[in-house]
Amino acid sequence: MKILPKGVQNWYLNLIEPMVKFFIRLEINPNHFTTFGFIIQVIAVYFLATGNFLIGGIFIWVSGTSDIIDGKIARSRKVGTKFGALYDSTLDRYAEFAIYFGFGFFFIKNEDYLFSAVTFIALGGSLMTSYIRARSEALNLFCKVGMMQRPERIVYLGGASIISSISWVAIIPIKIVLIMVAVLANITAVQRMKYVYYLTDKGRELMPTDPQKEEPFHSAEREKPDGDDIDE
Repeated sequence: MKILPKGVQNWYLNLIEPMVKFFIRLEINPNHFTTFGFIIQVIAVYFLATGNFLIGGIFIWVSGTSDIIDGKIARSRKVGTKFGALYDSTLDRYAEFAIYFGFGFFFIKNEDYLFSAVTFIALGGSLMTSYIRARSEALNLFCKVGMMQRPERIVYLGGASIISSISWVAIIPIKIVLIMVAVLANITAVQRMKYVYYLTDKGRELMPTDPQKEEPFHSAEREKPDGDDIDE
C-alpha cells in the first residue's frame, strides 16, 4: 500500500513527458540532470534552514523532477551505465540528507529540539528504506514495497514546505509530514525486511558458496525494477 495515489504519479509523469522528450532530442547526458538535481537540493538547504519554505519546497520538487528525468533519458537513449546508476543513487542519498539537514537546522535554530529529533528520526527511516532496497538488489532480490517510499517523501515534504509558507498556517504542515515520515518510513523499512524474509524462504535461503556465481534476479512478482520513478 502507498499513500501517494498511483493516479497522481501518472498525472505528473504525463505532465513532464513533453519536457523529457525535448531533453532526449537534445541528447543531454543523464548524469547532468543528476548533478543539477543535487545542486538544486543543496541550495534548498539554505532556504529551508532560514525558514523560506516556499522556495525550499519548490526546490525539493525541482530536484525530485530532475531525478525522474535522468532515469527516463538514460533508458530512452539506452545510455545508462553502471557508474551512472551508482552516481544517481549516491547523490540521491546526499540530496535527501540535505532536506532533513535544512529542516533540522531550522528547528535547532528556533530551539525546537523535539522536532529536530523527529527530523533526524525521519532521516534515519528514509535512509534505511533506501539501504534495504539497495542491499536486497545486491543479493538479486527486487524489494520495492512499502507505504512511504521516496516519491511519497519528496512530494509530501515539498508540498508541506510550500503550504507552510502561508503565514497563518505557520510550520504545522511540515511538522505533520515529518511525523508521518518518521513513523511510516521506519515502518516501510520493517515492511521491506519482512518482504525479503518471505522472499528468501523465511530467511532460510543460503548465500551462494561461490562468490562469483550470480543468482537469478527475482521477486514475488518476478519483475525487475524499471527505474521510472524516483524511489530508492
